[in-house]
Amino acid sequence: MYQVPDQRGKRIVVTGANSGTGKEAAKRLAGAGADVVLAVRTEAKGEQARAEILAAHPGAAVEVRHLDLASQTSVAAFAEELVADGKRLDVLVNNAGVMNVPARTETVDGFELQMASNFLGPFALTVRLLPLLLASAAPRVVTMSSGASHRGRIDFDNLQGRRGYSPTLTYSRTKLANLLMTLHLADLAAERDWPLLSIAAHPGYTRTNLVNAGPRLNGGKPGLLESIVYRAVPSQGVEQGTEPLLYATADPAAVAGGYYGPRWVLVGPTSPAAMPATARDKAVAARLWAAAERLTGTSVEVVSG
Repeated sequence: MYQVPDQRGKRIVVTGANSGTGKEAAKRLAGAGADVVLAVRTEAKGEQARAEILAAHPGAAVEVRHLDLASQTSVAAFAEELVADGKRLDVLVNNAGVMNVPARTETVDGFELQMASNFLGPFALTVRLLPLLLASAAPRVVTMSSGASHRGRIDFDNLQGRRGYSPTLTYSRTKLANLLMTLHLADLAAERDWPLLSIAAHPGYTRTNLVNAGPRLNGGKPGLLESIVYRAVPSQGVEQGTEPLLYATADPAAVAGGYYGPRWVLVGPTSPAAMPATARDKAVAARLWAAAERLTGTSVEVVSG
């Protein structure tokens, strides 16, 4: 098992920390001494996760805060609360997401649910928290992507999936967007001489509730083919599947713009992951970043200027 380096003195926000890779990451980071903020949509589940973490690591510094990434109002409120705390932030772990929602669903902001939860919410959160991150000596933004990003395509005329909605292709699009955001933020950091590392990870096929939760929204259920495939392909437990995320979050050897995942794509120890060529298109990344700023009403120029 990957041994997380000493994290004492660091404050880390982990989104989606009540279950799966988020909870595992929070548990191991807290065990390594970090002050961990569990950013969760359902606070009762967050408190249960906190109790589990404290049972494993008595005396750990763990707090629960409400965050619904599908709501820009919630994202703004969460960021404002952290800013009001007056504490720097060392790492933001953009882990939370939703997968393969069966029918196109709009959020209160008028965004397609997967695009809102997986990309626009994390994007706005990252931008709003930049002042706290840049107050740290060596901040990181770590964003969870997926091997599904290889199937993704950014259609600027249909970002919200209003035409020809596909649960799986929409998910792939959001995971490609995560990589484009990661690399563009890494470029911004280099251009502006920020000490910030922007890094991505993916969990391969890790057994969490993500696979089943999304398809069951709005009364749906996983299709027969999906169910057969999910059972047939190699998979791994959450302890192993979280390690690329932990490596990106805490390891001194992780690099800006790096992408880490299981060695054998779906399973295995952490190693550098193959990034789709579409994620390395700087023009697309810059255009997507500008579109995200416009859609979310956030601006890196405002918060970091």
